[in-house]
Amino acid sequence: MSLALLTIVAGCGDGDSDSTATAAATSASDSVIAGQLPQSSRDKGTLTVGTDPSYAPNEFFDTDGKTIIGMDIDLARALGGVLGLKVQPTQVVFDSILPGLASGRYDIGMSSFTDTKEREKQVDFVTYYSAGTSFMTRGQGGVKVTTLDDLCGHTVAVESGTVQQTDAGDQSGRCTAAGRPAVTVQNYDDQNGANLALASGRADLSMADSPVADYQAKLSGGKIRIVGKPYGTAPYGIAVPKNSGLAAALRAAMAKLIDDGEYTKILDRWGVRDGAISNPRINGATG
Repeated sequence: MSLALLTIVAGCGDGDSDSTATAAATSASDSVIAGQLPQSSRDKGTLTVGTDPSYAPNEFFDTDGKTIIGMDIDLARALGGVLGLKVQPTQVVFDSILPGLASGRYDIGMSSFTDTKEREKQVDFVTYYSAGTSFMTRGQGGVKVTTLDDLCGHTVAVESGTVQQTDAGDQSGRCTAAGRPAVTVQNYDDQNGANLALASGRADLSMADSPVADYQAKLSGGKIRIVGKPYGTAPYGIAVPKNSGLAAALRAAMAKLIDDGEYTKILDRWGVRDGAISNPRINGATG
């Protein structure tokens, strides 16, 4: 594929891909695990999943510009199969997902969320993957960085609301405190915008979760490359409203997917097996 996937228009379609579900296999319903769901979820029969489809291969639009696909979406559907629930992925700007959970607009958020102590103040998480952050630069005329400390004086494009936005901003403060040039942080509503800023030369660097950065670099035809080494490996978490009663059922369903091998099949389908975990946890933040 070409650079076109780097600039998928996030506004395409209404983001409700339920009617055109992915071909991912789903596990058979488990009545014992499904019995752990709160009665309200069983009565509703549907899990509305808030996700930002600009983060391939984890969540992104298929070539029809409407259907949301990816590793997270396949896992969500498999979880729905175990729980006996229909899964409805819904396109949401990333930094609106957690507020949407609090207001009841979405049942869960599954959008490559890093489980952090700070975020655990807002929501509960069920961990399901492990990823770090990678640096991206242009294939020709890019810059050389190895660590966050090398960002001083550079322009960095990031997605709003992400750990990368926080890291780049914090690093800028450390740069100026040391008498070095600040980091110019460009914030975009989705990762596609950050990718485009990098590819077009408006930014020196971009930052994204390692599997996403690797995927974008491979698709770019040499226009984007990875520099330095990944840092900050931490768990991904499925976000659920605080004390909603969903976390225990989702953790049990994820453990079943891991035990029966469906979890590994899904990661292999998207080439992201390196981040597999063996023991999902509720609120397993490491930092």
